[in-house]
Amino acid sequence: MDDLAEHIPRLRRYARALTGERHQADDLVQDTLERALTRFSFWQRGSRLDSWLLTIMHNIFVNQIKAAQRQATEVLDELAHQPSQRATQGDALEVQDIHAALAMLPYEQRSVLLLVTLDERSYEETAAILDIPVGTVMSRLSRARDRLRQLLEGTASTAPALKVVK
Repeated sequence: MDDLAEHIPRLRRYARALTGERHQADDLVQDTLERALTRFSFWQRGSRLDSWLLTIMHNIFVNQIKAAQRQATEVLDELAHQPSQRATQGDALEVQDIHAALAMLPYEQRSVLLLVTLDERSYEETAAILDIPVGTVMSRLSRARDRLRQLLEGTASTAPALKVVK
């Protein structure tokens, strides 16, 4: 164990060559000495202590590089899911889809939906404009939203709904 101290300058030179930075090299030497002390029983007497220490240092350094690469990959993967700008290529297609889906709504539902959402009218104003009760505005709006959602998701049946006649 007393022989470890005489190998520190060599370990520092090798660590500095590996890392290129003094503080990282010092940390690497410290990690190497710590591991050597905790696993000194694995060193075989008669073999070269400096080679054993340099092997430990090399393995620690390689493990640190691999860990840094994994961390960099994880960070980049996280960023890949969060684009800096919203993609706008599909906007025109989405507008066309919405326009087509609106055209498929019955007139009663479409008019309520457009007055409330596009024109930003209150339920009471919409009811007055269309000359229908407020409750009818709410039910038509609910049915229009559901049908529009189904049409846009592609889950709506293409057959028109049957009207109940009394």
